[in-house]
Amino acid sequence: MMLFLSPELEELWRGKDPFEAAFALSGPSYREVKSRRTLRFEIHGKGYFAKLHRGIGWKEYLKDVLQGKKPVTDAGNEYRAIRKLEALGVDTMTAAGCGVRRWNPAGRESFLITEELTGVISLEDLAGFTGERALPYSRRCAVIRQLGSMTGIMHRGGVNHRDCYICHYLLKKDTVNSPVPQLFVIDLHRAQIRSEVPYRYLVKDVAGLYFSSMDAGLSSRDLLRFVREYEMTGLGKALHQHRRFWRDVERTARKLYFKVHHRQPPV
Repeated sequence: MMLFLSPELEELWRGKDPFEAAFALSGPSYREVKSRRTLRFEIHGKGYFAKLHRGIGWKEYLKDVLQGKKPVTDAGNEYRAIRKLEALGVDTMTAAGCGVRRWNPAGRESFLITEELTGVISLEDLAGFTGERALPYSRRCAVIRQLGSMTGIMHRGGVNHRDCYICHYLLKKDTVNSPVPQLFVIDLHRAQIRSEVPYRYLVKDVAGLYFSSMDAGLSSRDLLRFVREYEMTGLGKALHQHRRFWRDVERTARKLYFKVHHRQPPV
């Protein structure tokens, strides 16, 4: 149904069935659930991650359908999201290979291979740094601006993440002192692509970012800085025209925080 291989993988798997070769890969497992496994491997000393998908089964497929959800049946969904973000100019993973076979959506087999991102730190880990390890104020502001900007571009381009938390944004550490630090958005397994993102999914994504950063010592200026860059308009205009949106984001984030932590958020 679909097959893409980088020159490195074409050379490595020459004469082999790429699906058999992908599912025969070995290396440390980073995530393993019933129908999906993520592992790390190397080619000539260069790191890669492989996501190996086996059929989700009719039970899981029908459960999603009955709940009004579009089932994610293969790795092609993440591959398409990567390509879309590349077209939008949003930094993300680099795909080295993707394959999907079998028409049966419940029994489909697929793989996605991406190049390892090196020299990076998640914003979740960065948020935990305090004292001497904390980012200087100016660098913190730059990271927040970039986070708001790239998330806004992603949403206006028709992509919503669906697992939009700060742990899924990685900072390239050697750009931390740059006026525009480099951030990568990862883990696009459940991302959706449309001509326009529905309102509730915009709220869900942005609320996820807010919820996951509530323990990072954010100030009101930090939040307004994100809003301005996300909207790409003047702050007054953004808050006036989209007042309902930002109110819904805050309410959703606070409800999620209380549900997870059983206490009110600190901000």
